[in-house]
Order: sequence, then C-alpha cells, then structure tokens
Amino acid sequence: MSRIAVLTSGGDSPGMNAAVMSIARSAALLDMPLIGIKRGFNGLIGKYPKPEDNFVELSMDQLLDIADLPGTYLRTARCVEFKELEYQQKGAQFLRELDVTGLVVIGGDGSFQGAQALANQGIACIGIPGTIDNDLGYTEMSLGFDSAVNVCVDAIRAIRATSRSHDRPHVVEVMGRNCGDIALTAAQSTGCEIVVVPEVKGWDIEDVARRLNSLFDRGNTRATVVVAEGAWRTMGEFDFHTYLESQGAKGSFPGQRMDAVNFARVLQAKVNNPEVQVRATVVGYTQRGTAPTARDGAFAFEAGAMAVNLLKHSISNQVIGVRNGRTFHMPIDTALKSKSHFNRRMFNMVNAL
Repeated sequence: MSRIAVLTSGGDSPGMNAAVMSIARSAALLDMPLIGIKRGFNGLIGKYPKPEDNFVELSMDQLLDIADLPGTYLRTARCVEFKELEYQQKGAQFLRELDVTGLVVIGGDGSFQGAQALANQGIACIGIPGTIDNDLGYTEMSLGFDSAVNVCVDAIRAIRATSRSHDRPHVVEVMGRNCGDIALTAAQSTGCEIVVVPEVKGWDIEDVARRLNSLFDRGNTRATVVVAEGAWRTMGEFDFHTYLESQGAKGSFPGQRMDAVNFARVLQAKVNNPEVQVRATVVGYTQRGTAPTARDGAFAFEAGAMAVNLLKHSISNQVIGVRNGRTFHMPIDTALKSKSHFNRRMFNMVNAL
C-alpha cells in the first residue's frame, strides 16, 4: 500500500476519532502515508470547491489528542449522490489520483454500502462499524453504542431519583430509529418498568397505560417508561389529539405527530390517580456528542489497527466487528446481508416485572 485513506460517514458516534487515531498510529508504524477524506463520501466526489474541504494529509502531530474527543475530526455528512454509479466511479478515480490504494470507512449500513460500491470499482476497502444504534446484525457492538447507552443510563438514574421524590412517572425518549437496543439496554441497566421499541409493530398505548396503572395499584408511583425514537412510527393507530381534546387538554393539533411529551400527556389522562403528573424527557443528541467509554475506545483502537493490518496484507473488502467478545473481520457483502437480532426475551422481562 503506497497510501491509505480514512473517512467517517453517516451519523457521528463516540469512538470515531479514537478509530482514526488508531489508524494513523498503525499507518505510521508501517510508513504508510494517510489521507483523511472530509465529510464522508462528499469529500470523495470533490463536492466542495476548495481541495482542503475535501481531504487533508494526516500526521501524528495532528491526531495526537483527538482520541478522547466527541464527534468526528474529519466531519461527516450524508451523500445521496454516491448511490449512483457515476459518482462511485468518480470517487474511485479521485482516490487513484491521490495515489490511494486502500480506504477505511467508519460508519453504519449506508456507509458500508458505499464501501462495497468502491470495492466494485477496484478500491480495497475495510469497514469499521460506527453507529450508536447498534443495528448491524453481523456484530455484537458498534462504535458509540456503549457510550450512548451510558449517557442514557446517567440521565435515567437522575430522572428516577427525582421521580421517586415527587411520585411522578416519567417518559424518557432515547435514540434508535429502527433498532431499540439503546432503549432496551438502558432500561435493563436502570431497572425501568416499561420499555417501548420499534421492533414491536403496532404496540398499543392502552396496553402501556394498563401496565402503568397496574404498577400504581402495587404502590409504584414513579415508574419509568423508556421509548426508542423510532417506536412512534410503529405505534398502533391512536388519535391522541382527539383523545386529549375529549379530556379537556390543550396544546395538540390535528396532524401532529406523537412524541414523548404528548405520550406523557396521554398516559397522565389514563392513569387511575388524577393527582399524579407524568413528565417527559428527550435525551437527544447528548447520546452522540459524548466522549467514548473505555469499551468503545478499546474497540476503536483494536479495529483501527486491524483495518490497517488487513490492507497491509492485501486483504480487502472486509468489515470489522465483535463476535463472542473478540474482534474479527468478514466480507462486506456477507455482513450487509446479516439481520439484526432483537432480544425478545429481555424485552418481555423488562415489561413483565
């Protein structure tokens, strides 16, 4: 390998910078010059007029202190154009003109599809999973998942402390567009009583209200309901605006989408005790913009080193992951066909107790 490159793509996740740092260290040990592609695949297609906005020569001096930084030093963005063959060929040619013969892509499912497209154009590619959702079926963990869960755990523990103080149930919305792993793991880790995830299609608000009332009847007046953001899309039909209007509540309007605040308002209207107040908190982007945990940092270090080593030995078109606690690699196309596993047993356990 005369020169390799690295890019971060899709949503930012804690640990991306740690992985870039590891790649830089490993490349330096092998005297392999490193190029950083800026703003994901947009930099590959030369989307920005100034060359320095598309790529940068990376040195150890630049990257010495970024491993612990949140976000991504190389920036990130989504690139719709890269789904088209014309731009895939343009990206491959761009790398060849930079004398780059190997690329490390850090991102999620869409990023890996971009890497596979480049591999089809003759560019050796290695993928490192970087997404807080943990929705890549081939690996037990992805960069940022553990960090995001820990942010949620800290938030939920603080919320449950004040919920106990005031005898108030609480709805906590966490990230997870199509995958409820953050919600489920955070609920398991904090003793939450109810969890709602997008994997359960057509889930029923009435059922959640019944379970909340059952907890009330048993003396639990401070239950926590954890909801993955993607669960609003998979909710069963319920006209909450009409319902809230019928209860004399104001502040909603026809066509409004369900969210944590309105969910809390509906639950408050449905609980048996009219004096109880249900509150809501959206944890939001703090889950992404946090420093990586030790677990994410260690995986980033090992994955970065493995990526460079694979390219050195001309092993390409692979993605790196974790299986049985060990870092491993497998073909990109095989990984993309792997389906995520939903832990139904733990989901039922959280909601049953």
